[in-house]
Amino acid sequence: MFPGYRVTLSPAPNSGSIKPRRVAVLGSTGSIGTNTLDVLRHLPNRLHLVGLAAHSKWDLLAAQCREFQPRYAVLCDREAFAAADQACFPRETELLCGEDGVAKLVTDPDVDVVVSAVVGAAGLRGTWAALEVGKTVALANKETLVVAGPLVTDLAARRGAKLLPVDSEHSAVFQALTGYVAIDVARVVLTGSGGPFRGKSKAELETATPDQALKHPTWRMGPKITVDSATLMNKALEVIEARWLFGLDAGQIDVIIHPESIVHSFVEFVDGSVLAQLSPPDMRLPIQYALLHPDRVPGPARKLDWKSLSGLRFEQPDRGTFRALDLGFEVAARGGSCGAVLNAANEAAVGRFLAGDLAFLDIARCCRAVLDAHDFDPAPPLDRLLALDRWARREAARWACGR
Repeated sequence: MFPGYRVTLSPAPNSGSIKPRRVAVLGSTGSIGTNTLDVLRHLPNRLHLVGLAAHSKWDLLAAQCREFQPRYAVLCDREAFAAADQACFPRETELLCGEDGVAKLVTDPDVDVVVSAVVGAAGLRGTWAALEVGKTVALANKETLVVAGPLVTDLAARRGAKLLPVDSEHSAVFQALTGYVAIDVARVVLTGSGGPFRGKSKAELETATPDQALKHPTWRMGPKITVDSATLMNKALEVIEARWLFGLDAGQIDVIIHPESIVHSFVEFVDGSVLAQLSPPDMRLPIQYALLHPDRVPGPARKLDWKSLSGLRFEQPDRGTFRALDLGFEVAARGGSCGAVLNAANEAAVGRFLAGDLAFLDIARCCRAVLDAHDFDPAPPLDRLLALDRWARREAARWACGR
């Protein structure tokens, strides 16, 4: 500390005088959703649950409702709604169905923060409805910005809404950027664990199986995201998300492999200084930060054990083997309709891989083919993006490898 200069920390506010933030969770039965509920479970004086939405797991949704007693519960799948035993839900909870139910939940005046944790492009509609009424959205659904980044960020700006990142990498960048402006930033570097196939050759991956792809060494996630981590498509989508979330050029974004998943991303400033955010691989930390921003309070996330921390490794991604990463940089640079097409093609291709209908390395090949075949639109409206999403899924579903 320099002579004559002293940092003064403000005293902590009286937690008893703070009004709890009222939360809605979209995708409550998935990995992010269940971690979000664990944060709420540990911070009942700071967070209050208004409603939950799930796709089809009505029995798990009912159990969550019995614990938290929310005002609303939504089953997005109509068959699951019809099959659900409503007697399993508490009387205090109104059970809703489909997109209309999601819209009613996220636009309720008593909701302060909407956690958007639905997997895939399906998360766009709920996020859009929340932003239209000026809500704060804790965004775990990266596909929202991949598909419609310019439209979503413009909507948030026009409505006075906030987009706060939940992905650990984007949360790290967000935290490191606090207090700085765009002209200060040279680039951001997103870290990735490398997934279960880090160090594997192309020849070894030609016969990779879904069971192998789903054995992630660090994170516990759903099957689609875990496969994306194995192909590095997850990093590709995060590059596109960062481009729109932080208003960066594609050339200001880079990716580095970090197997320990302790450093969650870097920000390099124009003067050469680099700031990073470190923590154990525990999604409850970025979730809590998004829910309570800008406050920091003790929570359930694991803490770093500095005595056991012996070293941190970094290495360049193998872009020759993991071709999905190049697709992400290309789409981030080109923009327009490319994000919607890449995301939809990938979702369909991953589904085929998990079903045993597509080889592991063919996921990126399929995405490349569909992206090249689409009719590029530099400034598509939302209905055009949704149409291209449907088209890309059909193309990926019938694509046959032509190596």
